[in-house]
Amino acid sequence: MVKKVAIIGAGISGLASIRNCLEEGLEPTCFEKGEDIGGLWKFSDHVEEGRASIYRSVFTNSSKEMTCFPDFPFPDDFPNFMHNSKLQEYITMFAKEKNLLKYIQFKTIVSSVNKRPDFQTTGQWDVITEKDGKKESAVFDAVMICSGHHVYPNIPKESFPGIKLFKGKCFHSRDYKEPGIFKGKRVLVIGLGNSGCDIASELSHIAEKVIISSRSGSWVMSRVWDEGYPWDMLFITRFETFLKNTLPTVISNWWYMKQMNARFKHENYGLMPLNSTLRKEPVFNDELPACILCGIVTIKPNVKEFTEDSAIFEDGTVFKAIDYVIFATGYSYAYPFLDDSIIKSRDNEVTLFKGIFPPPLEKPTLAVIGLVQSLGAAIPTTDLQSRWAVQVIKGTCPLPSVKDMMNDIDEKMGKKLKL
Repeated sequence: MVKKVAIIGAGISGLASIRNCLEEGLEPTCFEKGEDIGGLWKFSDHVEEGRASIYRSVFTNSSKEMTCFPDFPFPDDFPNFMHNSKLQEYITMFAKEKNLLKYIQFKTIVSSVNKRPDFQTTGQWDVITEKDGKKESAVFDAVMICSGHHVYPNIPKESFPGIKLFKGKCFHSRDYKEPGIFKGKRVLVIGLGNSGCDIASELSHIAEKVIISSRSGSWVMSRVWDEGYPWDMLFITRFETFLKNTLPTVISNWWYMKQMNARFKHENYGLMPLNSTLRKEPVFNDELPACILCGIVTIKPNVKEFTEDSAIFEDGTVFKAIDYVIFATGYSYAYPFLDDSIIKSRDNEVTLFKGIFPPPLEKPTLAVIGLVQSLGAAIPTTDLQSRWAVQVIKGTCPLPSVKDMMNDIDEKMGKKLKL
């Protein structure tokens, strides 16, 4: 019998999963909460509950040569780095070319995903969905979760004493759309990730004053690398990976820091990461160093305390008369339709083999696609993830034992902690 697969979300992970299911002879049904494909890249000028949200000026951080699906290159006239509208155009072209739209049920919410009573032998799931107020239940042989990890904002207000006293406006970067309302205002951006740096750089041209507060610093890279090539064409190569994996750690770290500081010395700009050898995803921003040099963006350490209209930083300096505080503090992930213990099977930590499969499941029929944060483009990463996941679901590629999978997770966590 043909195996039926439920796919949750019609972003790039969901589309890759549909296509790979079809190629392997499986029968996919994709449930999408919104009315269009694209997920994170489908811009809307208002924030929708339970869906990812981006601001109008978002561009890709990966070049088109490194971003495309392996069998579907971008059109020649598309720029190397694309505005979100161009990437959404490409995603739509891909879905139509591969005839994927007919497998998607739009405006459909997945309410719950539960193991069937005979799961130990069948590996099947009961999936309850809701559309136009009507609930439906169906049985699937496997489930692929492709709902992303930019949906539930992380606002750590408890880490900022006095924030409840602050009388200005506070919100998460998820709610930011465009700069107009910030003209002449004094803005504090908390967080030095891609969103925080983008928003601060954009606001610096019209706001009265913009400050970024960072707890731990970050490497800031330009999209334009040596001799004008896109950064990822030179930085994400087999040779770079070979050097990283074979050189002694001390030399590898020295080479990495030298590359990160090639454009400007981070220490002089107040951006130096606390753990300078940590290979976490760098920030991509072509404007920020110039904004700092010109004095239209200022970098400050962590906020020690808020008052009614000010922020006191850990270096003792004060930013007064603040109108807006924007928390660019990332996201937490949640799957409200699924029992938490399946994904977080140990000590409330996410425990997924290769970031995809929960090891303790009796049958490997649940896969999480796109949760991994990779250096480089998401499309080829999620495409490879879903290809492998589909092979496992089909039964042509067995997983290691639970013990070996948990050991692999522990080893990776250990490496992370060492860094």
